[in-house]
Amino acid sequence: MILSLTAYAVIPIYTILFVSGTNWLTSNLSVIGNWPDRQVSFFLLGLIIGLYYHCILKRLLSHLPHHLWESVLLHTALILLFLAVSTPYLPAQVPLQSFLHVLFAFSASILILICLYLTLWRLSSLSQDIRTRMRPYRRSLVSITIVSAILLFIAGIVSSALEIFFILSTTILLQRLYQQFTCNFLNSVYNKSITSYFYEKRR
Repeated sequence: MILSLTAYAVIPIYTILFVSGTNWLTSNLSVIGNWPDRQVSFFLLGLIIGLYYHCILKRLLSHLPHHLWESVLLHTALILLFLAVSTPYLPAQVPLQSFLHVLFAFSASILILICLYLTLWRLSSLSQDIRTRMRPYRRSLVSITIVSAILLFIAGIVSSALEIFFILSTTILLQRLYQQFTCNFLNSVYNKSITSYFYEKRR
């Protein structure tokens, strides 16, 4: 319930309110987040998004027998995200810190994207049935990647439009994936348990 509320309400509403009154194609979260009146809000936004990614992906990865690399990618991305929202982006005043901020933020996004691809691929490999059910999610992730690239090309920068689209689309994708996969996984385990029970009874 809390995860659903976070994905469908808290993150979208908070993100849209955060960028209110700005041009989505000529500005971005980093610029807005370093305005004196929005610095705390920027940090909280990064914290909420990071915690959501951590909670949902850890639960999905728990269904995999081995998920070392996915966990490493996830935790590295979250550390970089925390560093990004903690490092000021003021190019005219602190150019080195501003460069590091961009490096942290961009790297965190790329690592999250790679982690999502690996997680979907690993979940899909569990069985043919799950692979079939995961197909819409794999296609959706590819679509998210393509649209993000288009938004980057249109604006020429990592704009608010790109960041908002990426954040909202990936959180909703993860929430729907978690809900469906967990339900299917538990049903599969339940059905196998029932089958095994009746098989043992017949013996």
